[in-house]
Amino acid sequence: MTLWRRLFYHPEVNYALRQTLVLCLPVGICWLFGNLQMGLLFSLCPACCNVAGLDTPHKRFFKRLIVGGSLFAVSSILLQVMLESWHIPLPLIMLSLALLLGVTGEISPLHARLLPGALVATIFTLSMVGVRPMWQAPVLFAAGTAWYGLFNWAWFRISEEQPMRETLSQLYLQLADYFEAKYSLLTQHTDPETALPPLLTRQQQVIDLIALLYQQLHMLPQHGHHHHHKRLFQRFQVALDLQEHITVSLHQPEEVQKLVEESHAEAVIRRNAQVISARLRVIADDILYHRLSERFTMANELAALEKIAARNPDNPVGQFCYYHFSRIARLLRTQRPLYRRDLMNTQPRLPFWPALKSYLSFKSSALRNAARLGIILAIGSSLGLFFNLPKPYWILLTIMLVSQNGYNATRVRIQHRALGTLAGLLIAAGLLKLELPEGITLMCMLIVTLVSYTVLRKNYGLAMVGMTVTAVYTLQLLAMNGVHFLVPRLVDTLIGCALAFGGTIWLWPQWQSGLLRQNAHQALETYQDAIRLLLEENPDTPKLAYTRMQVNQAHNKLFTSLNQAMQEPGFNSHYLADMRLWVTHSQFIVEHINAMTILAREHYMLPEKLATEYLQTCEIALQSCQQRLLYDGPGNESTPIIAPELHPDMPLTEMERHLRRVISHLSVMHTISSLAWKQRPHHGIWLTRKA
Repeated sequence: MTLWRRLFYHPEVNYALRQTLVLCLPVGICWLFGNLQMGLLFSLCPACCNVAGLDTPHKRFFKRLIVGGSLFAVSSILLQVMLESWHIPLPLIMLSLALLLGVTGEISPLHARLLPGALVATIFTLSMVGVRPMWQAPVLFAAGTAWYGLFNWAWFRISEEQPMRETLSQLYLQLADYFEAKYSLLTQHTDPETALPPLLTRQQQVIDLIALLYQQLHMLPQHGHHHHHKRLFQRFQVALDLQEHITVSLHQPEEVQKLVEESHAEAVIRRNAQVISARLRVIADDILYHRLSERFTMANELAALEKIAARNPDNPVGQFCYYHFSRIARLLRTQRPLYRRDLMNTQPRLPFWPALKSYLSFKSSALRNAARLGIILAIGSSLGLFFNLPKPYWILLTIMLVSQNGYNATRVRIQHRALGTLAGLLIAAGLLKLELPEGITLMCMLIVTLVSYTVLRKNYGLAMVGMTVTAVYTLQLLAMNGVHFLVPRLVDTLIGCALAFGGTIWLWPQWQSGLLRQNAHQALETYQDAIRLLLEENPDTPKLAYTRMQVNQAHNKLFTSLNQAMQEPGFNSHYLADMRLWVTHSQFIVEHINAMTILAREHYMLPEKLATEYLQTCEIALQSCQQRLLYDGPGNESTPIIAPELHPDMPLTEMERHLRRVISHLSVMHTISSLAWKQRPHHGIWLTRKA
């Protein structure tokens, strides 16, 4: 593979090249024609488009560009008309525009990104009021959006679905890391409380990537079935099969220890795991760099594992590993899914009028988000006017760029933004004293921009250092007074960060701690649907796959909210510790459902009467756990959840074994919920702040 191909298709380099070229080409062209200032103003448009997500490949790509460009232009016109013709105060303008555009968040998550993009365009327009003609800003945003869209369309045509390839490659890498971590220390995974958390984190990353790939595939024409995307769609289905087999666990540490002591099984299992992990990483590179995979076999490793299983017929560990490892090896050898399934619909889109009706309700999260942004921007505008700060639009821009979804993400972004800006201003102050020629200055800005975008997705704070330097030099080239804005820029950034942080805490805060009970209840609901489907007489295979993925995603949502809740300030740590144990048992249930899905697809079913007994027991246990989550008062904690009696003349099947473990985990979860209610206040809120 040539060096050019490796560089061009590298995720960070490909992203940095695309962002740098779309930003700097107009600047270079205008500079050649002697109108550098127009080129620098034109470079504001890609920032709005990035925030609005207009570079996302989509089957309605050009329609989204038209909508986005129109919103930018209309927002720019409204700001200038209300400010200069109607003389409406700026704080009221920012609040009204945020509330007006907030309806986009009710349509779909992708449309929700149009709100911050349009507000950023409005803030950029504020910097041009009184300096440029009124018509110039809307025309600039319309033309800039058109250039941005055409460039990205051409780029994605050249790089052949590179965003989806990058995500799929990351998924295979995460599966390799998860598999290696799971089997490399086989005998040390005896205590679930210490062994599971690292694996849960890796499992969370895998499910997040799968959810992102579902979204990307739904955005392609014909839902990913076009012949150009057929190979990638097949690789994705293979990854789903791999995830199904990799995440299944035996959960019998005593049997594992016994097998290791009686044979050399640990070395054999570790060797199989290393071969599989290495192959997964090779496939990840093949996907990313557009290569055809070489032939693969691990017959010798599987033969050694089969011998271990044959010599220890009474120990289930050998049979378990051989069964799942052989299926994984088959997937890696053939690169074909074990069965076909349909894609989950993960991109719900609400039509405009129903979205508007839903948006006008006080319960609308989109309305709360728009109101939060609008109030923070109004306060920032008021401070800028009250203190007569030079270039107060930096306050508003900082607010928009650091405001994220949730407390923890906003806190981290604020830290990176503040520290990166401070370091960038110190560097820019030293560079401005060099008084470099204009051509050399532009070349340095190009290099700094490229490096900044290369590290942006991995380290936002480091990227902010370079972006702050280029921002100062942009002001220097536009007005020849960049040095005068060093201190005001720092002050405005700190004010904007403080306002965004305050709004996140005090204005309709999105505490993940408060969503734990709701997410736990939804997870139990999906478990019930899955078990009901698994115990049907002839379960539908595509529906099984769909439901299994819903189970994994519901648990992942619960696990994510728990992790974020542990980092939020002032909440009851004892209750969260109980919930971590609850979520651990929930993960065991997910893994058993993964295993039962495989058994049901291969027709390892139960007799109808026995299946009905297990279904009734599981439903009673699940509903009991749900009621315990909803009801805050003391309950009858001694009520046991008992699995159906074993028939003395019938052997215990693998499906029964998994179901009995599920019932056991549900019993423990019910006990945890019954004990943890004491940590809750009696007024029905699940968590409370410490006094």
